[in-house]
Amino acid sequence: MDEAQKTGKIRFFFRHECSDIDFDRGVATVKNLETNEETTITGEVILGTDGAFSAVRQAMMRQSGGLRFQYSQSYLDTGYKELTIPATESGEFRLEKNALHIWPREGFMLIALPNLDGSFTVTLFLPFEGEKSFANLHSPTEIKQFFDTYFASATEHMPDLIEDFYENPTSSLCTIKCFPWQVDGKVALMGDAAHAVVPFYGQGMNASFEDCVVLDACMDQYPGDWNHILSAYETARKVNGDAIGDLAVDNFYEMKAATADPVFALKRRIELDLEQNFPDYFSKYSMVTFREDLPYKTAMDKGRDQDALLMQYARNIYPGQEWDREEVYKMLKA
Repeated sequence: MDEAQKTGKIRFFFRHECSDIDFDRGVATVKNLETNEETTITGEVILGTDGAFSAVRQAMMRQSGGLRFQYSQSYLDTGYKELTIPATESGEFRLEKNALHIWPREGFMLIALPNLDGSFTVTLFLPFEGEKSFANLHSPTEIKQFFDTYFASATEHMPDLIEDFYENPTSSLCTIKCFPWQVDGKVALMGDAAHAVVPFYGQGMNASFEDCVVLDACMDQYPGDWNHILSAYETARKVNGDAIGDLAVDNFYEMKAATADPVFALKRRIELDLEQNFPDYFSKYSMVTFREDLPYKTAMDKGRDQDALLMQYARNIYPGQEWDREEVYKMLKA
């Protein structure tokens, strides 16, 4: 934001939100949340980056006739609540800091990610309803008993568990897909407004930045021609927005269940061994996370094929803990 302001071409309006769009005139109606006053904003093009429950997208959905707007909103039956493992009194980490900590259980899980200040952000993913669910955690006794039963090694590091549980909201997890992403070269969706994803690949913000990179390339390809710019942008990004949405949901089920499967754990050890010994081998997760040259859709398709082959190989050698590295590498290359 500081860099944008230095250009002298950008103005920021805080505590404002878009409430409607006039697509014929290319006009956005914006409301001041403090005064409730509405003003209109015009521009050569309007980019709607107003999040998963985008007013710009809702306005597109109300368009009739030729737009034929397609929209899907899919919720997981699991919700989440953020908790905390604080740093020690001396500011040290209570758990291994160079790791993603996962406590997978049947149908639910707890994860912990390190922060720079020595604390961990802890997230409980739990069904909304059912025997083991948020619906059955009411009293401090019930909450403490649940964590002691299923996450004892984490609970011992959470002195503020009960306070955090009551103070922090229980939130839902939603994947949004839609098309088209633009109208007549005048208005376009970007980021979560176009492709909201659940957080299990850690790619939500990155996917939004990729939208910017692709849009920038399209602007270079079709200078000043917003019809071609936005059409090329949505064509390039739609398939990849859908792919990262699907990958994130896949990884949710993998994290909460598969990580407890000994065959899956063996498969992961094989993957790590391959990555450490063959620089041109990337697991599905690494392809998505580290290969800037691979679109999400390509990484998903190739990664799923690799996963299927490695899981079958792991099943064949389990419970053995040794594998032929060269053989596995050649199998995957073929």
